[in-house]
Amino acid sequence: MLHLRPYQEDAKAAVYEHLRTRDDNPCVVIPTAGGKTPVMASICKDAVGQWNGRVLILAHVKELLEQAADKLQRICPEVQFGVYSAGLKRRDTANRVIIAGIQSVYRRACELDSFDLVVIDEAHMIPLDGDGMYRQFLADARVVNPNLRIVGFTATPFRMKTGTICTPDGFLNHVCYEIGVRELIRDGFLCPLVTKAGKTKIDTSGLHVRGGEFVAGEVEDLMDQEDLVRAACAEIIEQTVQRRACLVFASGVKHGEHVVDVLTNKHGVECGFVTGETPIAERDELLGRFRAGGLKYLVNVNVLTTGFDAPNIDCVALVRPTLSPGLYYQMVGRGFRLHAGKQDCLVLDFGGNVLRHGPVDQINVKPVGGAGGEAPAKECPECQAVIAAGYAICPQCGYEFPPPERRKHEAKATEAGILSGQVTTTKYTVQDAFYSVHVKRGAAEGDPNTMRVDYKVGWHDHKSEWVCFEHTGYARQKAVAWWRRRSPDPVPESADRAVELCQNGALATTQSITIRSVTGDKYERIIDYEIGPLPEALPTELLEFYEEEVPF
Repeated sequence: MLHLRPYQEDAKAAVYEHLRTRDDNPCVVIPTAGGKTPVMASICKDAVGQWNGRVLILAHVKELLEQAADKLQRICPEVQFGVYSAGLKRRDTANRVIIAGIQSVYRRACELDSFDLVVIDEAHMIPLDGDGMYRQFLADARVVNPNLRIVGFTATPFRMKTGTICTPDGFLNHVCYEIGVRELIRDGFLCPLVTKAGKTKIDTSGLHVRGGEFVAGEVEDLMDQEDLVRAACAEIIEQTVQRRACLVFASGVKHGEHVVDVLTNKHGVECGFVTGETPIAERDELLGRFRAGGLKYLVNVNVLTTGFDAPNIDCVALVRPTLSPGLYYQMVGRGFRLHAGKQDCLVLDFGGNVLRHGPVDQINVKPVGGAGGEAPAKECPECQAVIAAGYAICPQCGYEFPPPERRKHEAKATEAGILSGQVTTTKYTVQDAFYSVHVKRGAAEGDPNTMRVDYKVGWHDHKSEWVCFEHTGYARQKAVAWWRRRSPDPVPESADRAVELCQNGALATTQSITIRSVTGDKYERIIDYEIGPLPEALPTELLEFYEEEVPF
């Protein structure tokens, strides 16, 4: 039986808490290779075994369906699940748990009958508007069962053109649990990444944008220049001497064929090639050899992003630029998985993607055409390592960077590291807590105030946070959760009322707080608390001055 990791148990608990206490639909954010599928399988097991429910798992590629079936079989072999997928040649409809490809079922919600829970893998694929397959199926499934609940899982909770996938009027409404890439690398669950920019630079300023992405034909023409292909291939060979499995992302079929030709004929290495038109048997044979270590180099065009699992990948070469932060993340994420003997994964970025989108654990999501700040890192001019901007000395080769004032007029833009700055986590014992109403500087009359909480953690040391009782949306939801964790009394509607209640003993004592600091970030963040026992509810005569809690 497969046991969940601690953060996977936390994710499952957050889903259950959300479904118990709220009427809308949650989303879980776990990085690529962090293990979303075991959490989904465990939820299915509980839904069927404990609550006598019926569950549908939806995904958009065959590989994800196969992963879900494998994890379900290992975690809960007692659950008889079915599969509905044309690609897998199965059309089961009567099982308590069904794993389905959205392309196969989006018009068949009535045929599959009523579900209590729909679990969606790669939930960022649900469009916020229009008549896509997910939207059509979920709308019809709600007709069959108006009480249907939906749980989304994704590593990238955003879409390039519309931003966050969780909105008040969407199918998914709130991120109930999120853990980041850096935390999982720190705790040994994901493989560390290092990155180098290509020595030969490309200029994408002349590319046009269509539908939020560079025009594909123009990208391929740019990247398929003979000098650039030869330079990129030479650098791939040079950098992968000690690597065992290199996955290359090309800009198009013609460009991919060119890369394969140069690697094969000029450098004498065997190189596989996979596109959307590759016959299934040939594709499976190539991927099998690549996973087994019998094929070191594999070039692909738009097919080995979501759902492709090859833990031995220790180099990812991006020989293409993209405007999509999700695609950038999915490509780099192919190297996240742990594997015996694998110390780290090298990312070779020939498309300027790290600069464009920022660190992979802090992707800078901007509206199409929107302005964005400079990514917080730079490229070492000696060894091409792309590192956090705070380094004065390159950790890879020892190069000493000039002071900032000496290079403020340089024409060359800095580039972002594949991971952001050093993270420090510190636990403090709380000696006392103070509550006050905070009015934002420059706020207009009628703007919402917040409650400021100052935790005394030393003789002259305080750590602060702001709780937004008067706000709406996610800020209010966080305030409600904050209060309910500490008090049995109704959640106040204003900062003034919250402060008065706190000063009259409505909250449990905060015994300790855990602070996360990130090198280069201006602000620290409280990420955990130790809370004492809940106090008894305040007397009715004290509470009668306060309005009843508004349900959420």
